[in-house]
Amino acid sequence: PERFRARPPDWESLTALCRALEFSTLLQEISLGERSLPQPSQHREIAVISEMGEAIDAIKRSRKVAIALRTTADPPIKATLSAIALSWERGKACYLPVLSPMPPELAAIFESESVLKCGHDLKGALLLLEKCGLACRGPLFDTMIASYLLNPEQQDHALERVALAHLSIAPEEVTTGETPFDLCGQAEIILQLSERFPDLLSSHSLLSLFYDMEMPLVPVLARIEQNGIKIDVSRLTSMSKEIDARLSTLTERIYHLAGSPFNINSPKQLAEILFEQLHLPPIRKTKTGYSTDEDVLTQLAAMHELPSEILNARQLTKLKSTYIDALPKLVFPKTGRIHTQMNQTITATGRLSSKEPNLQNIPIRGDLGPKIRSAFIAEEGVFLSADYNQIELRILAHMSEDPHLMEAFQQGEDIHAQTAAQIFGLRGEDVTSEMRRVAKMVNFGVLYGISPFGLSVNLGVSQMEAKRYIDRYFAHYQGVRQFIDQTLEVATRQGYVTTLFQRRREIPELSSKNRNTRGAGERLAINTPIQGSAADIIKLAMIAIDKRMREEAVSAKMILQVHDELIFEVPEMEITLLKEMATQIMEGVVALKIPLKVDVGIGKNWGEIH
Repeated sequence: PERFRARPPDWESLTALCRALEFSTLLQEISLGERSLPQPSQHREIAVISEMGEAIDAIKRSRKVAIALRTTADPPIKATLSAIALSWERGKACYLPVLSPMPPELAAIFESESVLKCGHDLKGALLLLEKCGLACRGPLFDTMIASYLLNPEQQDHALERVALAHLSIAPEEVTTGETPFDLCGQAEIILQLSERFPDLLSSHSLLSLFYDMEMPLVPVLARIEQNGIKIDVSRLTSMSKEIDARLSTLTERIYHLAGSPFNINSPKQLAEILFEQLHLPPIRKTKTGYSTDEDVLTQLAAMHELPSEILNARQLTKLKSTYIDALPKLVFPKTGRIHTQMNQTITATGRLSSKEPNLQNIPIRGDLGPKIRSAFIAEEGVFLSADYNQIELRILAHMSEDPHLMEAFQQGEDIHAQTAAQIFGLRGEDVTSEMRRVAKMVNFGVLYGISPFGLSVNLGVSQMEAKRYIDRYFAHYQGVRQFIDQTLEVATRQGYVTTLFQRRREIPELSSKNRNTRGAGERLAINTPIQGSAADIIKLAMIAIDKRMREEAVSAKMILQVHDELIFEVPEMEITLLKEMATQIMEGVVALKIPLKVDVGIGKNWGEIH
């Protein structure tokens, strides 16, 4: 019986196991006494400049400071900073209410090139500190980005979750920072994370990616957010009225085709019209009845006009609510511009994302896409777009070393026309625009591990014909086939893939016994090294262009990154300079086995530059 008596667990082993298995709930339930943060004993509130000397001297000696901020709102561009907490050693931190002007001793610390500034989401901190006259220069260490690089599949890298995962500190201990003691505690947690992460990053070969790419990118993104982009509100208002009129006409047309009015937004009523009154064949059944989603309506549109018009109405409604009516509400009154937030820690491939609003999702196709983009206007001068030409296919050529693919890019040939000639068995001059379109979908489909079924759906052809296209592609580009096979073999063996710059993504799906799950993992394994390398290359280009722009003191501003494209707002007199600068840097930022190519567009609004 004595052997079965309950005893305290091995806390160190237990917490390590829970962290490894990401058992967040269990971590929270482990005894606070066994895992709590050492209580800071020397937190002080500094209210006057004369009391800062001791803290400043200690920070200079340690050459490192962790920063936690209290703000009044979100996002940072609209927020006001009310307090700063600094920690330079475990158990030691200070709290400083924001003063105007801020103490010069503190400014010297933030501007020092020898003091490492640590924070959790430093991009937001840079914007807030700038408002208080504190220019943050020198080396940076962002614990949120370090967490992201170690686990890019994780969606949430908030401080409380990261502290739980890496320090076994319960979320309730990572408080909101409403009191001086709480904010100082946050600064000390950030300090401890900054001490723990370098070894973890090193063990995953991520130090260079962190210090040479992700950290230098932080202030670049902060400047992009601060610059913002101007929109023509009156143009969007006019478009909104135009779409209202189109929707009204379209609604009457839908009622006529249906035979009676009904609630177009009701799946149940729509299903009754389609399947009971019009007797169209149900495609898929759900728990609540027959599906009327986009895929179903697209298939039914080939049989009857009503599903097609429903799709048109849905698209118009979505564009109106998501962009045309929403964008004017996001203009910041103080600047008259929209300030999107650029995120480094969202996508697992390393691509940057945008939110509030998502400017990377502004449509480009259809009759409304260019019109919406035309509402983004250059307030001074013009927009200049520098867009990598087919960078993912060029990276595929570099990584696969396929001789036909490499030769096409080295000779400056039309890769889609060349592929069309191969899969249709024609000479290049006999390839039609439709054949080129098919080849383009095959070229890019290969990057995403597309199946014959997926390609057949996209092209509207039979699976047999789609398979024939794919087989002919691989018969010609045998190096690509070998590259894919080798990538899958290595990824399955080691459980992860890497980009050209050692960005790492775990793919546990590859070991799944479920065929569909394993297939999804294989597609990720093929695409991630290519898409992730493209994302890394444009990040390096952004850093280099931003550096050159500041060195040459140009007036032009980098205002947006959209996947493989950089957009600048440029005064007329600097157009030639910026065009040459962006092209030279983007094409030369990394040496591949085939050349990188950049296409440049110029216009008074975003719609004109494509």
